[in-house]
Amino acid sequence: MNTVELLWGTRPQPKRGPKPAMSIEAIAQAGIEIADAEGLAAVSMQRVAAELGFTKMSLYRYVPGKAELVALMAEMAVGAPPEPPEGAGWRQRLDAWARALLPGFMTHPWVLEATTGPRIVGPNELAWMESAIAALEGTGLRGGERMDAVVVLAGHVRTIAQQAATSPGGKPEQQIGAILVELLREHGDRFPAVNAALTESMASGTQDQALDFGLERILDGVGVLITERSTEV
Repeated sequence: MNTVELLWGTRPQPKRGPKPAMSIEAIAQAGIEIADAEGLAAVSMQRVAAELGFTKMSLYRYVPGKAELVALMAEMAVGAPPEPPEGAGWRQRLDAWARALLPGFMTHPWVLEATTGPRIVGPNELAWMESAIAALEGTGLRGGERMDAVVVLAGHVRTIAQQAATSPGGKPEQQIGAILVELLREHGDRFPAVNAALTESMASGTQDQALDFGLERILDGVGVLITERSTEV
């Protein structure tokens, strides 16, 4: 049984015999709960089996190893994408898509690690990609451009989630700002541009707006490209 069979449900189902004592879904959920509480490194076949009250060997009847288990966990944690806002244009749809993507990473920070690099993706994750790329249909962008736009947008969301995951309270800019304030009390004359920008940002209360700023700038750039494509002969 490989990752494709596990994620896409092509594994054969027994027609006879006793009802299985466990399920793929229960195993993945147990792994998610461990990862949420202690991180991905804490997940092992032995640990998941113990949480479910079974032996490690019995788990292998359902999942061949940790790599496949993590793939199942990520697929379940990501979940299905929401329906796009009714009647919205491409920009509103992508903005809503990105904002809907962020909470999953915030709730399950380990998913950032689990969904890095070339790998088999499941139907939920592919459905997220489908939703975003579909938002750009009819804009005149080429296939590669539509895919690259989604990659850049997802990368911004992942960066924000990563910063929040490593910052107690989820306010990385404010926390970094507080550290910089202390450093610049003594060294501000050496870094006048940083000092001026930080002082203005703190005075105006415009910290921790990187998500909004990044989404707006990325979508502005996509909009410029769409306009260029519409004028091409």
